[in-house]
Amino acid sequence: MKALFDTNVILDVLLDREPFVYDSLYLLSKVEQSEITGFVCATTITTIHYLASKTLGADQALRHINSLLSLFVIAPVNRIVIENAINSKFNDFEDAVLHAAAQHAGAKYIVTRNSIDFKKSQLSVFEPPELVNALKLLKI
Repeated sequence: MKALFDTNVILDVLLDREPFVYDSLYLLSKVEQSEITGFVCATTITTIHYLASKTLGADQALRHINSLLSLFVIAPVNRIVIENAINSKFNDFEDAVLHAAAQHAGAKYIVTRNSIDFKKSQLSVFEPPELVNALKLLKI
């Protein structure tokens, strides 16, 4: 299973955001165990670094980035991804870029807490609790 994780899901874990952290942490554990091939968009890395360095300092931010790099495949953002995002029907450009990056990287699913923002997605979109339940039913 190849799934791209939206920035909000990663932040739920890094910031220990209740009650969302539990399902997101479970899914990240599946990435760590190689039961899910996890992707994050390149923009997720820069966003997390920015937010973490403001709140935790540069050294801690880099530790978080290194942890993400050890777990996830980075879905690149290049010209074709940006052009596809521009030409998409998405209302939010950031979500359009994430979706286009997921497609170009070969992800089949997007995991987000804002599934409504991905209603025009050509990929299957799951909220973390939905994906957790699906994995448990499949015994993955």
